[in-house]
Amino acid sequence: MFRICFYFGFVLILFYSRLFLMELLSPSMLFGIFDRAGSAKIHHYTFVILEAPYTRLCNNTKNILTVNGSYPGPTISARKGDTVYVKVINNGNKNVTIHWHGVNQLRDPWSDGPEYVTQCPIQPGSNFTQRIQFTEEEGTLWWHAHTAFDRATVHGAIVIRPKHGTSFSFPEPDKDFILILGEWWNKNITDVYQTAVQNGGDIEPSDTNTINGQPGDFAPCSPNDTLTVQVEQGKRYLLRVINSAMSNEFFFGISGHNVTVVGTDASYTKPYVNEYIMITPGQTFDLLLEANQLSDTSAPYRYYIVAMPFFDRNVAVPRDPNITVGILEYKTNSITLPPMHVPPSLPNFNNTSAATAFAAGLRSLASSDYSVIVPQTVDVSIYVTIAMNRVQCPNKFCGGPFGDMFAASLNNVSFQNPHVDILDAYYNSLSGVYSTDFPDQPPLFYNFTDANISGQLFFVDKSTKVKVLEYNTSVEIVFQGTNILSGENHPMHLHGHSFYVVGRGFGNFDNQTDPLSYNLVDPPQEKTIGVPKNGWVTIRFRAANPGVWFIHCDLNSHMMWGMDFVFITKNGNSTDAKILPPPADKPPC
Repeated sequence: MFRICFYFGFVLILFYSRLFLMELLSPSMLFGIFDRAGSAKIHHYTFVILEAPYTRLCNNTKNILTVNGSYPGPTISARKGDTVYVKVINNGNKNVTIHWHGVNQLRDPWSDGPEYVTQCPIQPGSNFTQRIQFTEEEGTLWWHAHTAFDRATVHGAIVIRPKHGTSFSFPEPDKDFILILGEWWNKNITDVYQTAVQNGGDIEPSDTNTINGQPGDFAPCSPNDTLTVQVEQGKRYLLRVINSAMSNEFFFGISGHNVTVVGTDASYTKPYVNEYIMITPGQTFDLLLEANQLSDTSAPYRYYIVAMPFFDRNVAVPRDPNITVGILEYKTNSITLPPMHVPPSLPNFNNTSAATAFAAGLRSLASSDYSVIVPQTVDVSIYVTIAMNRVQCPNKFCGGPFGDMFAASLNNVSFQNPHVDILDAYYNSLSGVYSTDFPDQPPLFYNFTDANISGQLFFVDKSTKVKVLEYNTSVEIVFQGTNILSGENHPMHLHGHSFYVVGRGFGNFDNQTDPLSYNLVDPPQEKTIGVPKNGWVTIRFRAANPGVWFIHCDLNSHMMWGMDFVFITKNGNSTDAKILPPPADKPPC
């Protein structure tokens, strides 16, 4: 009897001790304990938006908008299944929003970030706490401002490691490095934006391209502004490459080395060895690098990390052609080794064949641990033409095509931001904010890729149209590039969803023959996809994430001109298939 009483007394002591500890410990501390046992964890970050002085290119110093004073901004680190809360405090002098690029944000569009789509901007002197749920993602993503051209300096990496007790789909790297490709303007980026808005012309090209905010050896006055990554012979490294640029796609590679693609947009891929990658704005790639070149004393110990712009549009259009470099340096005690490898060799800046060949080699891992669930049948088919357009100049001083102003469209609809965010209007049944008639196909079919297209097709009207989807429908979108005002590659980004890239090609899409070549077995799963100049891409996804979700070109000027629209996915029947209620501190309009 004594032993039984002692046993139950001991259990009661443990029980009440646990309750006492739960009262004392904060939620983050508790989740830290659970994390060590293998469960999910809650993380907390504070992002303070503020201006800070930075100097680049021959002592050109200016104030730029930053997070916590750093450029690029802080890295968010978590594991798959974790939740992150970010308190965004706007101590800057302008409205701002933050988007967690590539995070699906299941049932929680309130924290997604695009201004006037899912939220009103965070005004100066205000704050907003956003929740990021890593329910499906594993790998590399990024975050950035989703207002005006602020992402030029307000951006940073998101690293999502495997859950405790699981591992990468590839051999464990000895270390990983974050490489963010971007651009630098000597002018104030807000002035660049305002000029483009007011005169309707193209965005002024950046003055240099950057890696982790550094112009690199080839830029004027920049030998000391060159990123250096140190490695050891015989070790394996994971390179997390992010393209944060607003205008430039890049060929990326490392002289003297191949890279192995093992992931894109936080989804694993079949290992894919190549000399280079082509990365569009918004995309991320996880690359394995074998440090295997310091084999003897005749080998150099420093190699260039290179990003060279890929540009398939008319070369007369303003662009920043500057190559940016970092340095891969082998750790060695020798001082007799040749210092630098020969300059890197990448495809020519306009080599569309090289860009196409790289993209065609990507495949989902499609293993037992990382399954692929491609919709085999389609409930909703949408054929979307992508076009550069124009609107008439309201005065005599416009800088766009033929003296007018640039516009852009999808299915001849040029998106216009409302003054109340669409999510709030949908959730609260507010009328007059948007219409639900975004078309499933263009109003007119013609030879979209013809070299000479009638000028009557150049003009568009501005409107705010959305496409409404029933919950859990399977959706196919064919993005068709057009040659209006000169075609080019368009990186299309879908919020709230991952999608499978099941087909691609050049010319006008043929709905009879082209689907015969679809890959429905192991297509790459992505968040952003480049639609080739005068070509097409087909994606499929399941609309199982209720909410309001933006879809747009990730070339910032194209998004500004209206190359966007919005999906609204209705609630499902069950509780876990409905939009979560809005947060109490969401910014007002």
